[in-house]
Amino acid sequence: MEVPGAGYVVLALLVALFGTLAGRYAGRLVTVARVLRRGVRAGGECVRVETEPYGRSDARRHFFAFRTADGTRVEFEDLAGASTVRGTPVTVTYDPRDPQGTATVAGRGSWSPLLQSLALVAGCGMAALGFAVLLYVEISGGK
Repeated sequence: MEVPGAGYVVLALLVALFGTLAGRYAGRLVTVARVLRRGVRAGGECVRVETEPYGRSDARRHFFAFRTADGTRVEFEDLAGASTVRGTPVTVTYDPRDPQGTATVAGRGSWSPLLQSLALVAGCGMAALGFAVLLYVEISGGK
C-alpha cells in the first residue's frame, strides 16, 4: 500500500533533521573558535569512554574532566580519536564564564576542534542540501 505524499514527508523530515544538526554544529563551531582564541587552558584527562551497547557499533563517546582556576571540577563530552582511553591526559580550553558549555579538548594528539566542528557542519549541511534538491526534484516532477 502506497501512501500519497509519503516520500515528500520523509525528504522534508531529512532536510529538517540535517538542517537542524548543521545549525547546531555551526553554533558549536563559533563557540570553539571564540574559546580557542580567548579561552583559558587547563590540564585534564579522559575519565570514561562509553560504547554502544551489545557491540552493535564502533561509536564511542568520550568524557573528559578538568579543574577550573578556582578548583571546580568540570566534566564534559567531546570528540576524540580511537586512541583516547580512560586516563589519557589532554589539554582543555574553556571560557571561565561558562566552563561546562564551552570546554573543548585542544591539544596534541587530537584533531583540531575547529576542523571537527567544520567537518560536522559541512557534512550535515551537504546532506540537508542534497535532500532539499531531491525534494525539489520530486515536487517539480523532475523538470
